[in-house]
Amino acid sequence: MLHHQDCTTQMVAVNILYDVGSRDEAPHRTGMAHLFEHLMFEGSLHIPDFDTPLQEAGGENNAWTSNDITNYYDVVPCQNVETVFWLESDRMLSLSFSPKGLETQRQVVMEEFKQRNLNQPYGDIPLLIRPLAYRVHPYRWATIGKELSHIENTTMEEVKEFYFKHYAPNNAILSVAGNISFDETVRLAEKWFGPIERREVVRRNLPQEPPQTQPRFLEVERDVPADMVVKAYHMCGRMDEEYHPCDMLSDILANGRSARLYQELVMGRKLFSEVNAYITGDRDAGLFFVTGKPNPGVSLQEADEALRGEMQRLSQEEIREYEVQKIINKFESNDLFSNINYLSKATNLAYHEWLERAENINTEVEKYRAVTSARLKKTASETLVEKNCSTLYYRSKQGR
Repeated sequence: MLHHQDCTTQMVAVNILYDVGSRDEAPHRTGMAHLFEHLMFEGSLHIPDFDTPLQEAGGENNAWTSNDITNYYDVVPCQNVETVFWLESDRMLSLSFSPKGLETQRQVVMEEFKQRNLNQPYGDIPLLIRPLAYRVHPYRWATIGKELSHIENTTMEEVKEFYFKHYAPNNAILSVAGNISFDETVRLAEKWFGPIERREVVRRNLPQEPPQTQPRFLEVERDVPADMVVKAYHMCGRMDEEYHPCDMLSDILANGRSARLYQELVMGRKLFSEVNAYITGDRDAGLFFVTGKPNPGVSLQEADEALRGEMQRLSQEEIREYEVQKIINKFESNDLFSNINYLSKATNLAYHEWLERAENINTEVEKYRAVTSARLKKTASETLVEKNCSTLYYRSKQGR
């Protein structure tokens, strides 16, 4: 249990992070972790409706799922905080496993899959690029899942098995922040979560993705307004020493209008209407994305060549000191503001505890400050190279 007292607010945030994500799914039954993000609100052993008691207590809640974790949070006035402990402990104890609830949430998730990934322009890019970049690791499918049939055919037995394997007190991190004392937090945690017995949590034995040694390429044609180039480079995992240099390189390329890609390829050479660069930040070895939508008249090959040129610049030229300092300053500012709010504090504490230890929340800035221009150049030369890259040409039918 993690605690942070903030007497400047009259609210309390209760955050529960479960160490389960899409990487814990079977290849033939993907999308389960995301399905559970919804199912956990469908009623638990003693509480048929999760949302109504919380709303009557003046609270609100939400959840999100990633490749690695599923995170739930509730915000409530401090005088009503016990309501949250009661609600969260009951759905950790057991869900109701109602056939009607499963069917309802199954349909919700399937509609979300259709809306976001099948019917939305560019929505199927994650479904295309991940299996191109990954061959064996379960990051090869998106959090939403590989295909609709995996959720459509999920049985109640499979749902129960997944729940009792992963949703357990010994596979969760409770973080509480806001106007509540440490002693009161301990009392409520022991009262509501203490009686829940530990479960036999599955030990991970995930296949490790082998190094990519040759460029990979895929081209598709879709009914979208403009072409798009998507480049995915393999990078290290979240706890690797190279994570922070990779994060900084993505910001040097595409953090705002003063960043390199925008200045060089949008404003300067006018090759693109949009450019971006970002990292996935996964626990295991993740991906470094560089994307762009070429302007009319610019071929996908020309656009790709321009992006490759910017990657080569990073690995061949010394990055200017002011660029490095600008990124460090931005991170320092973002880190400061993200930890002011009590809800963000609760979430960030749980996340760092999951990574290693909650106290590391205080040393993240130092890790960025320690990165030098020479280190960035070295990381770029090892990571942002074509043999380590999977490239998707997403061609517009309208451009034909």
